[in-house]
Amino acid sequence: MGITKKLFFSTCLILVFIFTSGEVASQPVTIDKIIAVVGDEAILLSDIEAQAFQIEQQNGIKDPDLRCRVLEEVIIQKLLLNQAEKDSVIASDEMVDAELNKKIRFFVSQIGSVEALEDYLGKSLLAIKEEFRDRIRDQITIQQMQSQIAGDVNVSPSEVKAFYAEIPTDSIPFIESEIQVAQILAKPPVNDAERDRVRNELKEIKQKIVDGRSFASMAAFYSQDPVSAAKGGELGFVNRGDLVPEFEAAAFALKGSEISDIVESTYGFHIIQLIERRGETINVRHILLSPKASPEDLEKARKRLDSLQQAIRLGEINFDEAALKYSDDEETKNNSGLLINPGSGSTWWEISQLDQSIFFAIDKLKIGEMSDPVLVREGEKKTGYRILMLKARTEPHKANLKDDYQRIQQAAEAKKKEEKVDEWIKRKRPNFFIKIDSQYSDCDFQTNWNQP
Repeated sequence: MGITKKLFFSTCLILVFIFTSGEVASQPVTIDKIIAVVGDEAILLSDIEAQAFQIEQQNGIKDPDLRCRVLEEVIIQKLLLNQAEKDSVIASDEMVDAELNKKIRFFVSQIGSVEALEDYLGKSLLAIKEEFRDRIRDQITIQQMQSQIAGDVNVSPSEVKAFYAEIPTDSIPFIESEIQVAQILAKPPVNDAERDRVRNELKEIKQKIVDGRSFASMAAFYSQDPVSAAKGGELGFVNRGDLVPEFEAAAFALKGSEISDIVESTYGFHIIQLIERRGETINVRHILLSPKASPEDLEKARKRLDSLQQAIRLGEINFDEAALKYSDDEETKNNSGLLINPGSGSTWWEISQLDQSIFFAIDKLKIGEMSDPVLVREGEKKTGYRILMLKARTEPHKANLKDDYQRIQQAAEAKKKEEKVDEWIKRKRPNFFIKIDSQYSDCDFQTNWNQP
C-alpha cells in the first residue's frame, strides 16, 4: 500500500471507530461470531463488517483486503488498550468531554444541524453523546498510549523532503480550496427571570407527577429532548461514567421510583425518575426544559457586535485583539478567533465542511473582510450573534512542499511514529494472547498475530 493511501486509511478508520452507528439501514445483515481474541477482549465479525462497510460507503472504495486491514487495526487498538490498562494510562472525563464536543460539532457541521444528526442516528443529542462516550474514551487512551511509545519522535526538514520524494507522482494528494475563518461571538447569558421561569415550570410538572400523573406522559408532552420524549423520557440503560456529571450524580442517587430534585446541566434543567438499576447500570426517565436568552438580550448582543465591528473598521482595535478581549467563545478567543476544524484539528476548512450559516455569511467576502452580525442557533434555540472574518483562502492544488509543508511534515511525523509503534508491537507481541479465526488465515497482516 502506498504511503499516502495507508495514512488516508488510518484516518478513515479513526473516524469510523468513533462514529460507526449500528443503525445504518442499508448495511447488510451479518450473522455474528467471534473472529479474534486479544487478551480477554473478543472482536466480533459484526464490528469488522460495520467498520469496513462504513469506509466503503464514505470513500467509494472496494478493496478485497479492506476487512483484513480493519481487523489488524482493531487488534492493534485492543492491544494498546490492554497495555494502557496495565500501565494505568487513563483518559480523564474532561478530555473525553472536550473531544466528544469537538466531534459532535464536526458531524453537526457535516450534516447541517443538531436536529438532522438526531434524526439520522435516531437519538437525542444527549443520548448520542452518552453512546459514543466510551468510544471516545478508548480513542483518547489509544492516542495517549501511542504518545507514550512514540512521543519523542520528530522529523527534520530533510526527512520531510525525503518523505515527500517517496510519494509516487500519481499518489500525491490533491488539496481542495480551503479557508480560514475567525469569529467574535456575543452570547448573552440567560437572565435570572428566565432561569426562574424554567425552574418554576419544572416544579409544577413534578408536582403533577407527585399528585398522580404519569412521568412518561408528562415527559412526552413537556420534555424538550425530542427523542427521549417520544419514549416517555426514557434514556435506556447506561453505565456509571456515561452521563454528564451533574445528571449522573442525581440519577445514581435515586432509589425505587423516586423523582430527583431539579438538576441543572449544560443542556438545561431536568427532573429524573429511576426505572431500574442493575449494579452500576441504570435506566432512567427525564424531563428536560432549556432556558432561552430573551429577545431583548439577543438584541443587546447584536448591537454590541455592531459597535465592535465599527470600531474594527475605523482602526480603533484590530480583529484579533477584539476577539481576545470581547469574544464569548473560550475555544477561539485566544487564537485570534480562528475556528478549529474538529475533523483535522487545524484552522483550515474545506468549503463543504462549513456549517451552512457560516458559508452563506462568508461566501462573498474578500480576504480580511467581515460579515454583519449573524444569528447563532442551537436547533430552534437562538443563542447569540457573531461576526465572521475571512482570514485566508487557498486555491485547489496538488500538495507541495512550498504551500503544504506543515501538512506534509505532520504526515511524515505520523509515519515515523507509526513505525516506532510497529516496532513496539513486534517486541511486545509475545506478552499477549492473540487468536484469530481461520477465516482470516489468508490475510497478509503486517504482524504474524497467531504466532507468539
